[in-house]
Parts: sequence; C-alpha cells; structure tokens
Amino acid sequence: MLLLDYHNPLLKTILKERFVKPAAIDQIISDFDGVTYHIFTPEVKTKILISISIKCYQDLLQHGAEEVLKREYGSYITETEQGYNFSILIDLTALPEDPEERNDLITRVSLLRRHTMAAPFEKAISIQQSLSAEAATDPSVTTKTSEVMTIRYRDEEAIYVQASYDRVTVIFSIVFREETDRVLAKTFMQEFVDARKQIQMAPHVMYRSDPPLEIRGLPGVPEAGVAVKKGDIVYITFVFFPMHIENKAKREHAIEHIQTFRDYFHYHIKAAKAYIHSRMRHRVAHNLKVLNRAKPENEMEEKEKKTASGRTFKQT
Repeated sequence: MLLLDYHNPLLKTILKERFVKPAAIDQIISDFDGVTYHIFTPEVKTKILISISIKCYQDLLQHGAEEVLKREYGSYITETEQGYNFSILIDLTALPEDPEERNDLITRVSLLRRHTMAAPFEKAISIQQSLSAEAATDPSVTTKTSEVMTIRYRDEEAIYVQASYDRVTVIFSIVFREETDRVLAKTFMQEFVDARKQIQMAPHVMYRSDPPLEIRGLPGVPEAGVAVKKGDIVYITFVFFPMHIENKAKREHAIEHIQTFRDYFHYHIKAAKAYIHSRMRHRVAHNLKVLNRAKPENEMEEKEKKTASGRTFKQT
C-alpha cells in the first residue's frame, strides 16, 4: 500500500539544491487538488520567492489559516505575489548556520500546502478539546456542536469539518465520472470498514450516496437522492475520537493523513484499474499463444482406419 507524501518533493529538491548553490530560477510546480507553486528569484539569485495558489484559500482564511501560516513562517512572510494567495521570501545569505535548522526550514517550506490546509482541522480539534473539558462539569455541553466548516478545495467537491465534545467529524464529497470508479470505490471503502473489526482504535468510516445529516441544507449540498450534473456524488465520513487526537503527535498524524485521503483514494482506484487491465492483457496474450500452437486436424485429408479384425482401410 502506497502512502502519498505530505510535502512537495520537487519543491523540497529545488530548495536543497539552491541552499547549497544559489542560482536563478523561475518555475511553476503543480500539486494535488489544483494547487500550484511559483518559485523564482525576483531580484538576485540569493533571494527566492515562493508563492502558493489554493482554490479554497478564502475558506481557509475564515478558519484560522493566517494564524497557522504566521506561526510556521513568521519573518519569511512577504507581500503576496499577484495571482497567488500567499508568499514567503528566503534570503540565502541569511540562512541558519545549523544544518538541522536549515533542513527544518526546507521541510517547512515544502509543507506549505499541508500547513495552509491544516487550519480548519486544528480549529476543530481545539473546539473538541474545549467542549470535552466543559462537558466534565456541564452535561448540557454534550449536545453542542461547532459550525460545519466547509472547504471547497475542488470544483463540485468539498470537505466538511465539525467538532463536538467527543469527536471530530470529517466528511468528503467526491464526484465519480465513471460507473467503474464508483464500484471500485465502494469495494475499496469496504476494506476501511472491515479494518475496524480487527483494529479497534481505527477511526469510524462511513460511505454513502446521500448527504449525511451533519451537512444537509448547507449551500452547495444537493438534496438526498439527487445526482450532480456531470456525475454521481458520494460522501465519505471519518469520525476521529479523542484517542486519535489526544496529543500533538497524534493530531499531526491525523491531519496529514486526512488531507491526502482524496488523492490517496483516487490513486488506488486508478492503480486497481491498471492492475486489472494488465491481467486482462496478460490473459489475452496467453490465449493467443495457445491458439497459435494449436494444429487443428484437416477434415478433408485421408485418414487411415482399422476394423475390429485389425484390417486397415482409408476413408475419403
């Protein structure tokens, strides 16, 4: 099973090279979910400007993205490049002297998409922990839930995040253009459901074609049983309980994995289709070899026959 990287490998490689040997660059890098980076040297080769464009940036700002970015990049934040949502400027002449600090900076910059998208998840986890603490003294808090945070990260698709005192619920809406993809997706998701039978601490997972109750009535969510214009839509719900997010390490782990779920999901659907097609091609090639080796009898040629007494004769 392949797990996708949370950072951008190409961006990380470029920074490693430029930190060792500064050089002019002007390059656009693509990432998952339509995210693009622009990395270039605007003035001199010792100053690198890195900008990111995210479709759902305005949604993220409403849920604390600005605070998260200030926490992660601080003094590196600069005026945003036109056509992008966020920019940082790195002066190669003022890099940290400690090699570990340099590597940490490279890693943080390559995680720019991850940190930007993390804001609503961090907010939901913070609300859950706050409500959980209140519920210990006030039982009425157990009926409270946070607002549903909507992240419209793709055309026709979104992530919905909601917190309550005992859980954080994350809902993906995913559009399938092909019936084959939908069938494979259902089979694939069944593995997540079955995994919980063996791994009791696994998050609860639900797969359904109608919108869950948490998001019914929200703008952009179709009514139950209604298909979107260009394909059917399904909803995949993950429920994180306190044991999944009880400390910093687990919180970071959960946020990183849930962000890449949609890309991971579609990658494995395509990988499954590719494997099935390769097996079909292999089977066809094998059958062709069998047919080529076969030598059917010519029914028109003369055949020698024997009688019960052992005498032979030819049949024409």
